[in-house]
Amino acid sequence: MTHLISLRKAKGLTQEQVAEKLGRPQSFVAKYEGGERRLDVIEFLDVTAALGADPCEILSGIRS
Repeated sequence: MTHLISLRKAKGLTQEQVAEKLGRPQSFVAKYEGGERRLDVIEFLDVTAALGADPCEILSGIRS
């Protein structure tokens, strides 16, 4: 999840702001960023949309 953390920080967003965009509590963001929970595909797509990012680019960056 370090890619998502880096992206969030690069966009100047807090966990609270991302959580608000997702309609979730801040603890949701903290848990996936901290590795306490995994995101399913739909959640991942929602998070990337909230961050204004292309999910395909993020996934390709993970494998590179």
